[in-house]
Amino acid sequence: MELVDLTGKVAVVTGSGRGLGLAYARALAAAGASVVVNDVDPAAVEAAVASVESADGKACGVTASVGTTAAAEELVSAAVEHFGRLDVLVTNAGILRDRVLWKMTDDDFDDVVRVHLRGTFTCARAAAVRMREQDEGGRIVLIGSPAGQRGNFGQTNYAAAKAGIAAMARTWAMELARARITVNAVVPVAATEMTRTVPAFAPAIEEAERTGLPLPEWMRKDEGLGSVDDVTGLITFLASDASADVTGQAIGVGGDRLALWTHPREKTTDFRDGGWSADEIAAAWHGGVGAEPETFGIPAPRPPAGA
Repeated sequence: MELVDLTGKVAVVTGSGRGLGLAYARALAAAGASVVVNDVDPAAVEAAVASVESADGKACGVTASVGTTAAAEELVSAAVEHFGRLDVLVTNAGILRDRVLWKMTDDDFDDVVRVHLRGTFTCARAAAVRMREQDEGGRIVLIGSPAGQRGNFGQTNYAAAKAGIAAMARTWAMELARARITVNAVVPVAATEMTRTVPAFAPAIEEAERTGLPLPEWMRKDEGLGSVDDVTGLITFLASDASADVTGQAIGVGGDRLALWTHPREKTTDFRDGGWSADEIAAAWHGGVGAEPETFGIPAPRPPAGA
């Protein structure tokens, strides 16, 4: 018995012209959903639609830059006009403008926030309006990143946007619960154009692509990094009726690893009658709440000796 079946469902996947987004769109279609694919490049949209249809899936395409209200409404309208409804939204569209803080320009910051954060907001808002009108529930899957969970060098804009996306998932899970619309953030790790630039990963990724063999076990298990197709099972699950009781979560997936991320919460507390002055905090910090500070940043990959 198949627990996950998307027959009759309609999904919009932003940024699905290539890479992870295309993999999501293909997987949703393979599970039975009709899919609206999206990219800024019309050739990528055309190729993505053809890719889905070549595997006997149903798809239409929208060429648009995610971020504006108009683009979000166009995506929802395409789902309704071509397939009659909207059940699933996957907000995958994104760009990178990596620079350290003192070299990052206003445009570097604004462009990334516009596509990732504002694009997620506008698309989710348009989808929520439609899903609430249908009154049959729905699934909203927001794509996060390890950078948004832990920070990452050179990614002020991207990390901030992805952290905001995780916070929006928790907020919208509360706001949309009565409408039976679930909202979750997925934290994917996969061999993409970005991860292939990591020196510890590049040789293994290139070898896997050359030979067609899987990535080595240390990458799939220890680093939780695999192919783009390794991520799609979680997306399809969260888009399905099988995940009706899963909402407000940040879930990591990659390679052989599936993980539930914790939400930010108070780790330790201390109390002092009358409150805390600066001197009192300084005196108590290292023996009190600051005794075991939190780590930050994405840990550097550690391939085993000889790998």
